[in-house]
Amino acid sequence: MTTPPLPHRIAVIGLGYVGLPLAVTLARSFPVLGFDIDQGRVGELRRGEDRTREVAPEALRDSRLAVSADPADLPGHAIYIVTVPTPVDAMNAPDLGPVRSAARTVGRALKGAVGSGAIVVFESTVYPGVTEDICGPIIAEESGLVCGRDFFLGYSPERINPGDKVHTVDRIAKVVAGQTPEVAAKLADIYGTVTSGGIHLAPDIKTAEAAKVIENAQRDINIAFINEIAMIFGKLGISTHDVLEAAGTKWNFLKFQPGLVGGHCIGVDPYYLAYRAEELGLQARIILSGRAINDGMSRHIAEAVSSRLPAAGRVLVLGLTFKEDVPDLRNSKVADLIAHLTGLGHEVAVHDPLADPDEAQHEYGLMLSPRLDALSGFDAVVAAVPHRAYRDLPGQGLAALLKPGGLIADIKGLWRSRPLPEGLRYWTL
Repeated sequence: MTTPPLPHRIAVIGLGYVGLPLAVTLARSFPVLGFDIDQGRVGELRRGEDRTREVAPEALRDSRLAVSADPADLPGHAIYIVTVPTPVDAMNAPDLGPVRSAARTVGRALKGAVGSGAIVVFESTVYPGVTEDICGPIIAEESGLVCGRDFFLGYSPERINPGDKVHTVDRIAKVVAGQTPEVAAKLADIYGTVTSGGIHLAPDIKTAEAAKVIENAQRDINIAFINEIAMIFGKLGISTHDVLEAAGTKWNFLKFQPGLVGGHCIGVDPYYLAYRAEELGLQARIILSGRAINDGMSRHIAEAVSSRLPAAGRVLVLGLTFKEDVPDLRNSKVADLIAHLTGLGHEVAVHDPLADPDEAQHEYGLMLSPRLDALSGFDAVVAAVPHRAYRDLPGQGLAALLKPGGLIADIKGLWRSRPLPEGLRYWTL
């Protein structure tokens, strides 16, 4: 953090959960342009608003970051950092559409910049080979330049954890790789200027891509193990949370929790590695088995709740975002849970204090109940996402939502240690 600022002009492509915090952080030391194709997003950022809540309003207003939705503002930068999403399609195959589009945008910005030495860095999570085998040729075709002579490639995997105010981009270790040792060194200087977490120089771009994709695959597999034992212990009438609490007293026990696994990283990234393995003639058995278990948890929980209810019960689901205390609705497995409960004949209402109602309607066709205190008379309340508003909900407030003898389905065990009003039934994984 003591390295003097370097005179590089940087453009960050994509201003979502990853790109915006990175761009704001870089703008403390460099001239930075944040680019996004969403004009509405750029407009809100200019007003000092961030719907993702990753950057505080005062930090955004005080930042020297310039933002634009006009590709004409992109030429002339020394460093281009691509932070667009990398989702999967309906068949769980990698959807490289956003990253291909970003590569084309950068290529057009570089047209005519012969010998400029511009560096294009990808932070988007991909399988090994995408940066050099797919993105590099697209940039070369669009720009008319030669990769490795007129422009160079780099990779530095993002490690943003939505809602995490401790492991922020200016505090975490950054893995960096470049097409040449000189490019890698330059990127290490730039990222090293803005993070106190240190720099790890990977030997090549494919290694850095692989490191990122296994980080989330490893977590996915560990959670899948816990979800599988939760199914077993449920049949035995044992609380998984009690078992984990006891096992967690051993010094090297890995403390994962059961539940729904969604979001744009853990629920998606393993499919990228499995896809690449299949291309190589290999079967990623452990990776895909873990994905199958975790993707099946919404059905398992819906059936467990349904078995404890009348055939056509009224169910209130608390929480729709993929994770507690964030507004991010991407790849929410709660939506799958709701679909299964509805398919089993139940009438389902949904409440979430952080989710955007328009986005919930657009993405999942779900209408959010605006006020929790206006709801009552449910056969079951399903605590799907442990937002603070729900963690702080008093027992009487919870009881007011339910019919006498109603069921509290506490997926994450957030109320398991709290005395609850008499007459209510309680279930958890």
